[in-house]
Formats: sequence, C-alpha cells, structure tokens
Amino acid sequence: MRLMLLMFLPAVLVAASDAAWTRHSIDSSSQGADGVRLADVNGDGLQDITTGWEEGGRVRVYLNPGPNKVKESWPAVTVGTVGSPEDAVFADLDADGAWDVVSSTEGEEQTLYVHWAPKNPKRYLDPKEWTTEAVPSSKGLTMWMFVLPMDIDGRNGVDLFAGSKTRDARIGWWQSPADPRKLADWKWHPLYDAGWIMSLIGHDMDGDGDQDLVSTDRKGSKSGIVWFENPTWREQRIGTVGEEEVMFMKMADLDGDGLKEAITAVKDGPIVWYRRTGKGWERFEIEMPPGTGTGKGVAVADFDLDGRLDIAFTCENAVGGRAGAMWLSWQNAVTDPVWAAHPISGPEGIKFDRIELLDLDGDGDLDLITCEERDNLGVIWYENPAR
Repeated sequence: MRLMLLMFLPAVLVAASDAAWTRHSIDSSSQGADGVRLADVNGDGLQDITTGWEEGGRVRVYLNPGPNKVKESWPAVTVGTVGSPEDAVFADLDADGAWDVVSSTEGEEQTLYVHWAPKNPKRYLDPKEWTTEAVPSSKGLTMWMFVLPMDIDGRNGVDLFAGSKTRDARIGWWQSPADPRKLADWKWHPLYDAGWIMSLIGHDMDGDGDQDLVSTDRKGSKSGIVWFENPTWREQRIGTVGEEEVMFMKMADLDGDGLKEAITAVKDGPIVWYRRTGKGWERFEIEMPPGTGTGKGVAVADFDLDGRLDIAFTCENAVGGRAGAMWLSWQNAVTDPVWAAHPISGPEGIKFDRIELLDLDGDGDLDLITCEERDNLGVIWYENPAR
C-alpha cells in the first residue's frame, strides 16, 4: 500500500519513510560489468543472464538457480575473453538447440564475437567446451555497442541487428548465411548513419503484424528516438531530433490505452515519454528527483502492486552520495510532470546500466536486475519489498 505521508521538495515528491531495497550479488568477480540480457537457456522456465565485463574482458553466463538459492552467487561460466566487451546477448545462431552468446566490443577491439555453446547441455558450465570466433568482416569496422537477434529476412534462422558509436557509427544488420557456422559468410547491411546507439528494440510500431526496429541514438545531429519500418526499413522519428542525449528506452503501455508508449531516460534531463496520437506523438516529461546521478536506464512495472504502472530508472555519475537507482509513482495523473520518488539503490554505486525486471525470489513482485561498473558492485539485483 502506497504511503500517504509525503514531504514536498523542489520539483519532486519524496515518500518520507521509504527505505532502499536489499541488494544481492549475482557476480562481482571481474571489473566493469556492462549490461544484462536474458533468456531461458536450459529450459527450466527460469530466465538466465549474460553480461560482458568491459574492463575485465570477460563474457559470462549466469544460470538462474531458482527462488530458494537466488540470493547466493549464481552458477556461472566465462564463455570467452575479448577486449572491451560492451554488450552480450543470447542467440541460438546455428539452431542446434544450444544458446550461444554474441558479444559486441568497442575500444581497440571493434569486433563482433560469437561464443559457440557446447551441444551437450550438461557441459554448459564448462568453459573448455565453449569456442570463441570473430565475425571477420566486423573487425575494425566501428565500435560495436549493442546487438538484437531477430530473423530479419525469413531465411537461415537468426540474423543480427547491430548498432555502434563514434567513428563510422551505424545501425545495420548481419545476414545469416546458409551455414551460420561460417562466420566469414555473414553479410553486413548498413541502414542508418548514427552517433551513438544505446537501445535496439523489436516492436510492431505500425500494427501490421511484423517486428519493426526501434532505437535511441545518443549523440550527433540526428540524436533522438528513431524507428525503422519492416520490411523496407524506412527511417521514421519520434520526438526531437538533435536536441537531447537519449539513453536506454523501453516500449510500454504506461497510460493503459492499449498502445505502447516510447519511454526514455535523457542524460542531463527528465525522463521523457511519447504517447501515440492521430497526429503523431505527444511528448510528456517527468522531472528527475534531486540527489540522483544522470539518467541511464528505464523500466516500467507496478512495483508497489497498487494497480498502477510505475517507472524505475538507473543513473550514471551517482557520486557524492547521489542515488543510482530509484522508482517513481504518479499521484493524480500519469501525465503529471512530478512523480513521487522512492529509493532502490541508496547511495552505493556510481555507474549503473540497463534494467531487467523479474520476480526472482518468487514472492509475487518484480525485482530489479542491473549492473554497476565503477564501484564494481558487478551483476546485481535489488529485492522489491512490496510483499
């Protein structure tokens, strides 16, 4: 039940007696944990995690141990060692039933890698059974930031959307050949000249039954939210262009109208969301609470189980006791510019990343999974106290 006693502070409502959520460590064994991606890789009905450790150079997989052991360190395997991994994502590229991992590297590496999983599921946690290979034509092409597996052309199984940053930054897709194991045969199709790609999301934007591509471009004259219409991949825009530094985003039905809104954090600004109208997209802003870092990731869920959707966010630059993760609840209307703020992380942690939500402990509320890469909190989850 939402607390009724509130203090009014400039530009935000803060619940007076909220406490930070309990933090649990999944893994803190390396440096620079950079993002979490989910899939049920062993078929037990539980979502597992893959993460790249940017400074540590490891790409790791974590098997969800279930509610009874989820507060302990998770069973894990290092599937490969590469330079500056910025992202890692699960994908069964060769359709052999074993979930492989694709990692994106920036820095001097600038290569996409495939980490081939062992075919025997009993050997999944054996690092010697994993094989790492580069996609040859990706080497030195650009600083790879994010990959979204999707069957784009309806042939040869899973293809890969990919986004990058800075020099020769692009959004494009890698087309799988007849034999996906022949990485030299994967073909690159550029779609869009970018500045710094943060999110790549598959979503049916136009209601025609196929998956379009939605992205946030953080830097440059075309920064903003851009989407590409399947199958022509024609570029279309949502909101401002070249005016603000948009970070990670989500598509979610925040206002309950049956259509998903585009919701994004802005680095030095508010949380912004766009509602679809007959004339385009209507913009709304939610002010960031005082005492936080700069916006990074967002997620939407009913965190306190009151029947209304809330927003969680993570931050970079959460120094000097500033909060790196909080959640917000609206009081009178979802379109209000000021929402009540509630702590998640407290003052620990400096640079957090994108958010995933799961009921990890099986108590009926959604917990928050993320990474922190400056205080080396690593791969972590916060236990929602709603129940």
